[in-house]
Amino acid sequence: MSRVALYARYSSDNQRDASIEDQLRLCRLHAERQGWKVVDSYSDRAISGASLLRPGIQELISDAQRQHFDTVLTESLDRLSRDQEDIAGLYKRMRFADVRIVTLSEGEVSELHIGLKGTMGALYLKDLADKTRRGLRGRVENGKSGGGLCYGYDVVQRLSESGEPVRGDRTINESEAAIVRRIFRDYVAGSSSRTIAQVLNREGVPGPFGKAWGPSTIHGNPKRGTGILNNELYVGRLVWNRQRYIKDPDTGRRVSRANLESEWVVQDVPDLRIVEQALWDHAKARQETMALGPQEPGTNPLVDRRRPKYLLSGLVRCGRCGGGYSLISKNLLGCAAARTKGTCDNRLNIRVETLEASVLSGLRTHLMEPKLFETFCEEFTREVNRQLIERRTTLVAQRKEVERIERDIDRAIQAIFDGVPGAQLKDKIGALETRKAELTAILAEAKEPPALLHPNMAHLYRKRVATLHDALQKKEAKSEASGAIRALVDQVTLVPENGELTIVLKGDLAAMLSFAANKKPGSISGTGLLASQVSLVAGAGFEPATFRL
Repeated sequence: MSRVALYARYSSDNQRDASIEDQLRLCRLHAERQGWKVVDSYSDRAISGASLLRPGIQELISDAQRQHFDTVLTESLDRLSRDQEDIAGLYKRMRFADVRIVTLSEGEVSELHIGLKGTMGALYLKDLADKTRRGLRGRVENGKSGGGLCYGYDVVQRLSESGEPVRGDRTINESEAAIVRRIFRDYVAGSSSRTIAQVLNREGVPGPFGKAWGPSTIHGNPKRGTGILNNELYVGRLVWNRQRYIKDPDTGRRVSRANLESEWVVQDVPDLRIVEQALWDHAKARQETMALGPQEPGTNPLVDRRRPKYLLSGLVRCGRCGGGYSLISKNLLGCAAARTKGTCDNRLNIRVETLEASVLSGLRTHLMEPKLFETFCEEFTREVNRQLIERRTTLVAQRKEVERIERDIDRAIQAIFDGVPGAQLKDKIGALETRKAELTAILAEAKEPPALLHPNMAHLYRKRVATLHDALQKKEAKSEASGAIRALVDQVTLVPENGELTIVLKGDLAAMLSFAANKKPGSISGTGLLASQVSLVAGAGFEPATFRL
């Protein structure tokens, strides 16, 4: 008997949760008619099919590679993906795992379906994007917002004569408008964006979307029109289509690209003016004086100002607020939030060479010979996968228990309707409701475990550790060690404790060192491979201390 996994998805353009149940119900009926056994079901709710970065489809791929089923059944091919490259890659993975794809619309999927339906799905996405942009352009040309809500304005909610919601209307939020005018006046008076942000945060003035103020929130990017000082809507000029967004095929994330000025859509909206023209002009004049002047051909005036990158650049975070540790002078690192926003009280600093020496010394001390990693990496990979399987099994069991409890409650309620005295079922229903609430709370807090580590990861780990080990044996190995460290260390956190900073390594390397010390890896995180960590105390002499899990 064929073992079947069901998959269903609805996108954000169809916000109807029942759509998932409808798709799964039709798939189950088809499986019953074919005599197939349904072993599991997967779903993604309110997520676009333009990317495979969806928890449901990722879990399906992971289970397919472990031979949990031999057939994937879904309503149509575009439920799996609308992207040509993604659907082709998914088909190849399923073929490699000896799993066939069957849809209610196309039947058993072949290479022909992948080519034709993949093209149709891509064309659908492009046509949908064109129609959306055409609608937004028409709205902007009528003096309405093209989307989003900037600081200083409120959304106007009203209905048209036909009863349809009118979109794109904005009105001035007077309290926020007063803050906008104050920012412009302070900037013209000579205050820096950093100083303005710190003062607003000290006074408890909420920033855009209720977040803290930062320098970039105020000065933004003049060329892209971002930031309070560059928003032309404040002078009654609505500018749309300054930039476009393109999805990175490697990460699935959207990346902005600036449009030519000739492609902008500009509309005057005097009713939305907040800042007087003279004040705006003074602010722009000050920006011009502070900007870099014209540069000679072949030269870059930023070269002299550019701060050199250091070994752990971009990896260091504050253990108090979670923000980044950045260079506050040539060789001194400090919490950026404490320095620029005033929202963190961690004022402890550390010299770059001290941090690098502590981390490298700690790695030299605890890193074993690469030869010993040949067996260890295989054991490590197996242990991580064992924990992942246990966690996923637990989550699946808890979800199925919730479904079973809901069915039991429905049957108990139906029994009451059928004449069974309610007093006999009251305690049972109460116990079921209590258990359901417990499981619902647990599942709400639970994070989906990532896909299992591929067996080849053991070889990859051995290679990375060997590279790092060789680099650490050299006195001047920063450039070589940098790439190796970044491949194994996700984050370096500086935690203020008793007037000193504790250095905490997070990532695969930290988990390996913990595991090598005959300790199990920590709990599996939803975003990284491992959440184990190794601590080095930056105290007297900044000598590395012991592991801290």
